[in-house]
Amino acid sequence: MVVTITASSSTTKLLLTDMVLGVDHVPSNYIRPPSDRPNLKDVQPSSHAVPIPLIDLKGLHGPGSYDVVKQIGEACQNEGFFQIKNHGVSDTTISNILRLARDFFKLPESERLKSYSDNPSKTVSLSTSFNVKTEKVANWRDFLRLHCYPLEDYVHEWPSNPPSFREDVAEYCTSVRELILRLLEAISESLGLEKNYINGVLSKHGQHMAMNYYGLPGHTDPNLITVLLKDDVPGLQVLRNGKWVAVNPIPNTFIINIGDQMQVISNDRYKSVLHRAVVNYCKDRISIPTFYCPSPDAVIGPAPELINDDHPAVYKNFTYEDYYKQFWNRGLTTECCLDTFRASPIRDSRTLY
Repeated sequence: MVVTITASSSTTKLLLTDMVLGVDHVPSNYIRPPSDRPNLKDVQPSSHAVPIPLIDLKGLHGPGSYDVVKQIGEACQNEGFFQIKNHGVSDTTISNILRLARDFFKLPESERLKSYSDNPSKTVSLSTSFNVKTEKVANWRDFLRLHCYPLEDYVHEWPSNPPSFREDVAEYCTSVRELILRLLEAISESLGLEKNYINGVLSKHGQHMAMNYYGLPGHTDPNLITVLLKDDVPGLQVLRNGKWVAVNPIPNTFIINIGDQMQVISNDRYKSVLHRAVVNYCKDRISIPTFYCPSPDAVIGPAPELINDDHPAVYKNFTYEDYYKQFWNRGLTTECCLDTFRASPIRDSRTLY
């Protein structure tokens, strides 16, 4: 986000968006040790690296479905990230949600703070950083988090400003969920499972989204699968073969990344990879991730069909509620929360496939 420097101020602000308007220096609680700071000289521009796969979903339910499913499986196994086009979410829906996110963060402070909470268990919350109650160094980020499935359980809690917020966000959430369910069928098939297998292990399912005005350090996603919509400002980077690779925005596409729960279900065949978002010093940056996940009571473990003598179970079974609590309490660390749920000491089982 752009830092507009004016005069120093002693007034404490809850949100970074408002705090930066009244300071003439970066507050000490946002300053990371040199070893934790991204070295942008070491980041590979996307033009110098093999691009993140871009998969056309147009043929997913037609004669070319086998090839599309194969591409998705290869991307999940080799990258953990891929981009999609012809995904079925309209350009109008995409432009509306990006506009709404910007409009929301431009609302008067008093209006935005109606949604403020530092309680991560709330189903609607506007907050800052990641978990202000546990972290020692804050992240340069404000975010609005919304639970959105089942839609009728949550939409009445959402902000009512901007005026079209609830209607447009509901349309976006519904469209993205339909997309995700199609992707889950394809991913199940790519693993050699029945196409409804993953759908069936999620219990009642869960979906939430965030509107981020921000940067975040390296982390994996604790959920099943993430559908990321970005504006046109670069910042996303993915760790590939030990090197950070910049992912440039492509208009009206989504970036898909595999979450920790998918890595478990696939018995380590598919990978949840580290990624981060660096702050752009010239422009504000908006991103809107949708996190699809099991419901809290769902029991997650490797698919039995993927376990045999050559590929023993890499993870213990656990409830998603237990996993998510541990993830949130640990904060954003480069050590994957998955390591604490392994059935045996860490080994690089991905090389077996």
